[in-house]
Amino acid sequence: MAADMLVKLYELSADSVLDRNLEDAGIIIRRALAPELETICNWIRPRFGAGWASEATVAISRQPPTCFIAHQGETLLGFACHEATMRGFFGPTGVDEKARGRGIGMALLVRTLIDMRDQGYAYAVIGGAGPIEFYRKSVGAIEIEGSSPGIYRHILRDLG
Repeated sequence: MAADMLVKLYELSADSVLDRNLEDAGIIIRRALAPELETICNWIRPRFGAGWASEATVAISRQPPTCFIAHQGETLLGFACHEATMRGFFGPTGVDEKARGRGIGMALLVRTLIDMRDQGYAYAVIGGAGPIEFYRKSVGAIEIEGSSPGIYRHILRDLG
């Protein structure tokens, strides 16, 4: 299990060039809506697993929802959540393999973290951070020493 990471939200700012490039490509980053819950979770489950779909369900069910999505027309490309498993936690997040390398993951990460800041958080925890270098480079995240396996240590897994 990967370590948790910590991000300073008060030093974070949006990347207007990236946002404009995605917009020019017809890619929309926005807050998910409750009526989209099944559609989004049905997209997440085969790509990232039932656990992440469960976390997204919680995030979409909040008011306001704490799940953001990226889509191009009717095609869902990625998602990012916060407040799904623990308060102050970012994640889960994922981008479809075919859509990677276009900045979508970065845009979702920053948009979601800015939402956390706007809700009053000074810091965010990225729980069980997978791509540590991505988070370090993208938002200056630092590893939290001794945080592995963290809150997920006794999680029940779907055994099929």
